[in-house]
Amino acid sequence: MSEALREKIEKARYFIEQRKKLEPEIGIILGTGLGKLVEDIEDQLVIPYKDIPYFATSTAPGHLGNLILGRIKGEKVVAMQGRFHFYEGYSLEEVTFPVRVMKALGIKVLIESNAAGGINPNFRAGDLMIITDHINLTGNNPLIGPNDDKIGPRFPDMSEPYDKKLIELAEKIALEERIKVHRGVYVGVTGPNFETRAEYRFLKIIGADAVGMSTVPEVIVAKHSSLRVLGISCITDECIPDRLEPVDFRKVIRVAEKAEPQMTKLVQRVIAEIKII
Repeated sequence: MSEALREKIEKARYFIEQRKKLEPEIGIILGTGLGKLVEDIEDQLVIPYKDIPYFATSTAPGHLGNLILGRIKGEKVVAMQGRFHFYEGYSLEEVTFPVRVMKALGIKVLIESNAAGGINPNFRAGDLMIITDHINLTGNNPLIGPNDDKIGPRFPDMSEPYDKKLIELAEKIALEERIKVHRGVYVGVTGPNFETRAEYRFLKIIGADAVGMSTVPEVIVAKHSSLRVLGISCITDECIPDRLEPVDFRKVIRVAEKAEPQMTKLVQRVIAEIKII
């Protein structure tokens, strides 16, 4: 991390602001099969990632690769329709660069969504899990290297990576909307392969409720940037070692798409009510 990174952030911010002077307060990252929330963004401007300086290109299935600015329930938002992953060959600086740009655009809250495998035996495919904490098993960290104190502290605190008040708000809304949600710990791995039976057993032992190939580096950078974070996982498959079935990624996408209306309803109301907490 260096002054060069700050310059890249500024160039990307300037490029976006020249197209829409919105000053968003909420950032949203939409993961696998969960990109339809953008249909509810009003007065939207769509900018393909390929047009934005220093943005990478999404190659994962289900990630369309657009940055969208507009309003949801009257609140100013910027949404990523698809993200970047370490397994695509990008550095973690590239993977997390959009979070830094959204911070530069003005966001104060980041809402993360992802598709994840359910390790907790009480989870079923199609359930939603509100992330309460995470475990970083990527073997890497986006903050490694020289630190730019103008961007964030050398040693950021991670005692509360996921904002407790936002978790409580999401749970309250889920109860009111009769949306089934769990609480749980998300473990981030690199992928792109799915885990072995022994690996799922290990992840359960160390306290993971769900596993996925994203989110954790983004949240580390979000906390480095002093953002409040809400994370929600869509459980797309059941990773129980003794009854493990082969994973078909097309099925993962179908399950995420089926759960998408519930995720959308939950996120819409969180955005609408976020200022009351």
